[in-house]
Amino acid sequence: MSTKRKSAAAPKSKSPAPATKTAVKKAGKAGKSKLISSKLAYKGKVFSVFSDKVEEPGGGINVREVIRHNGSVVILAVDESKNPADPEIILERQYRHAAGQFLFELPAGRVEPGEAPLAAAKREMIEETGYRAKKWSLLTKYFASPGFLGEWMQIYLAREIREGVATPEEDEQIEILRVPLSEALGMIAAGKIHDGKTLIGLMLFNERRRAGTL
Repeated sequence: MSTKRKSAAAPKSKSPAPATKTAVKKAGKAGKSKLISSKLAYKGKVFSVFSDKVEEPGGGINVREVIRHNGSVVILAVDESKNPADPEIILERQYRHAAGQFLFELPAGRVEPGEAPLAAAKREMIEETGYRAKKWSLLTKYFASPGFLGEWMQIYLAREIREGVATPEEDEQIEILRVPLSEALGMIAAGKIHDGKTLIGLMLFNERRRAGTL
């Protein structure tokens, strides 16, 4: 009577376990880098570039080239008066030299030294679009490109808006558009919106609307 040997079953691959709250807390307590020296490499009108020699949290010594910027504000202005189910969003279309193309964007601008972010958001919206809003709330705050750019960007949600007269700067050639949220999301899906702050603002606003957390 012959006996058959059972082939060993291949071990099942395990998916990596999700990070626990304890692990996240421990990661958050990790030490920061220690600045050894800092040299100003370039000072411009909008930002400055520094060459920083730092001791990293792991102990290594590296030189980091960092762009320092005073911070920016982004305004997601919403008109819900005509159709609350599909509110209109204020977008801008303007040419961006660095990108080499026209871009669809939410209104935005830099925070002046000593200026509060919310005050900057209100100022920028009036200057670029002429619109004003009764209700303001912070939608999110994020780093645009933390590998080399120390700039915070804060997106504010502006509601109950009313029209006014825009006073853009001389170098700002801006076309103001009123676009239904559904159409703006369709532009994202079609690859017509390439600006990061606009992608984040529109998608986060839509998600929170659907979740009822606004």
